[in-house]
Amino acid sequence: MNSVPEDRQGQEGSPADDSVVDSAQQTGGVVAELDVDSFAPPLRARLADLAAAALGDMRAGDVPPPLRAVVRFAPAKRARLGQEPLVNALREYPVFRAAVVDWCRSHRPAAVELHQQDAVGAAAAAVLLDHACAPHYVELTALRHEQSHQRSERDSAIAKADKLAVEVEGLRRDLAEAREVAEHAGDAGGAEADRLRKRLREQGMRLREAKDAAEGARAEAERARSDSEAAVVELTAERDRERARAQDERQRAERAVSEVDVARQSAREARKGDEVRLSLLLETMEGALGGLRRELGTGEQGPRPADTLSGVLATGEATDVGDLAGLDRLLRLPAVHLVVDGYNVTKTGYPELPLADQRDRLAHQLATLAARTGAEVTLVFDGADVVSVPGAGPRGVRVLFSEPGVQADDVIRGLVRAEPYGRQIVVATSDRAVVRSVREHGARPVSSALLLSRLTRS
Repeated sequence: MNSVPEDRQGQEGSPADDSVVDSAQQTGGVVAELDVDSFAPPLRARLADLAAAALGDMRAGDVPPPLRAVVRFAPAKRARLGQEPLVNALREYPVFRAAVVDWCRSHRPAAVELHQQDAVGAAAAAVLLDHACAPHYVELTALRHEQSHQRSERDSAIAKADKLAVEVEGLRRDLAEAREVAEHAGDAGGAEADRLRKRLREQGMRLREAKDAAEGARAEAERARSDSEAAVVELTAERDRERARAQDERQRAERAVSEVDVARQSAREARKGDEVRLSLLLETMEGALGGLRRELGTGEQGPRPADTLSGVLATGEATDVGDLAGLDRLLRLPAVHLVVDGYNVTKTGYPELPLADQRDRLAHQLATLAARTGAEVTLVFDGADVVSVPGAGPRGVRVLFSEPGVQADDVIRGLVRAEPYGRQIVVATSDRAVVRSVREHGARPVSSALLLSRLTRS
């Protein structure tokens, strides 16, 4: 059905029609005078759908204040959840309405065409364009919606009436059949009555038998109640005896706990006396040790050779360590010194990690090894690529970085030469040149793979 009013049918596309549209747009203000509550639900839904679609492409500054909450809705829910504020904004904010019209002309040009077969679409276009005929379009859509609603109600009422008519006809047939059955039942009523009286006599006999059985059951229940009362009395007496025995056991347990507390107190006092005597003995030994140190002129903690990189040159060659058992024997020796070529080990074990992560992982693994074996551990890295040198390594591990222009291999050789003759030194590296030089100075080379196997097992 054409949505254009009757007085404008037949004039679509004429110059006169365009002039009317231009004059209506120039006057403006038609939509502002409309009552939004008079919009038919289909018209409100159409306007909300167009406004919600255009709202998603607007800048935040162009969104009217009432719609700022609607913008935060999901795009698929804006038209449904924000229908009322969207339609009100189209009426109250001409700038917003003009923005929606511009969006429709770019994305849905048919939505702003007045001459449409769809009455709701024509009314929506008239409202968006603030057309002079917008009130007529709104009234027409409301009237058609009301007529459609009334037709729907009429069709529903007719269908309901037809259904009720069918039900009434069925009830009439059922009533006629019931009457026929009643007429036939009158003839057989006498025989049925005799049969019912006989059945009643049988039921009376059964009732008397049931009463007799109930009396017998009542007597049996009375006897059972007497027996249960006697059992309850006996059980109560047994419970009282058990409570008395439990009370005696509790008292004996409390006495035992008291005796245990006394014994514990005595043991604590005895242990305290032993601790006092042991503390006195330790103080005496510490005093003797301090006097011995003062007599010999040695400090409590002197520098280690690896801290000074100077010492007596060791001579003679040492054999390589080829298995985990040999490495474990060396690490259990007193005052053994393990020197590790850092990057040579990390690039053998986990080259995919960044250098900083390689250093951190190896240092913590060596700290665990040092804590378990008691060995002195020195970890050496090239300092050329290190932007920020860490202040200290993990507990039990000395971390050294070579100076600019000095390689880590030279630092390792200096560490080996700085150790006194006779001390066991283990150097973990797979660099052949370093292995050859440290072996000449008495150190025992260990391959990087063997050290990684020992660290993994730890």
